[in-house]
Amino acid sequence: MKANVIDLSGNASGQIELPPVFEEEYRPDIIKRAVLSAQANRLQAYGPHFYAGMNTSAQSWGPGHGVSRVLRLKNGRKAAGVPMAVGGRRSHAPQPNADYSEKVNKKERRKAIRSAIAATASTGLVEARGHKFTRELPVVAKNDLESLTKTTEVIKFLQAAGLWDDVLRAKLGRNIRAGKGKLRGRKYKGRKSLLIVAGTDAGLGKAARNLPGVDFVTVERLNAELLAPGTRAGRLTIWTESSLEKLASKAATEAAQ
Repeated sequence: MKANVIDLSGNASGQIELPPVFEEEYRPDIIKRAVLSAQANRLQAYGPHFYAGMNTSAQSWGPGHGVSRVLRLKNGRKAAGVPMAVGGRRSHAPQPNADYSEKVNKKERRKAIRSAIAATASTGLVEARGHKFTRELPVVAKNDLESLTKTTEVIKFLQAAGLWDDVLRAKLGRNIRAGKGKLRGRKYKGRKSLLIVAGTDAGLGKAARNLPGVDFVTVERLNAELLAPGTRAGRLTIWTESSLEKLASKAATEAAQ
């Protein structure tokens, strides 16, 4: 299986043999499991203070008063300190020591990554995610792309390669979040655009990080969540020649283990 290699001007400048990982079968169930596991392992523990709702002067009146024996404030008859009272503690509050992590088998996680990599070469899956592009998949660029250090240079390459419309789609798809998340530092919801995978980071990561929805990663840090945001595989991805070489050697190493 071969793919065309493009230069910084967007013109074809040869072909390259794709690694066997691009022929992996599509397994959306395994991809979803790996992505959800990665998201669960990032969850931060949360919960109320141990004495939340219990810092009160309330005491029970005891029997003989013709009222229920719930805790009542000293300066009145208002109930407090019990779950059924306004301002009382919660019955089953979140526990700060709860374990939200999820484990995935090593072979299963690697299978998910290989399957998500193969999905980047499927035109149907990439279009189903809503990406806009006018080029044959997979998109493979020369190693000159890794040497770009300015955002304007990256923009010129994306325009020449017919991928800039997808960045604009992500920019125009930014919306205000519904609900209380607006008050908690996450007012806007963005869209995911293309992913750039390189062999080494010689400045390209810093140059591309400010583009809407664009992510940059080296082969060593590639994971299922970057390849399949929201558990949906088929992300529009740009590969460099060196990244494919490292990907082939990495796949061979994993197969030998």
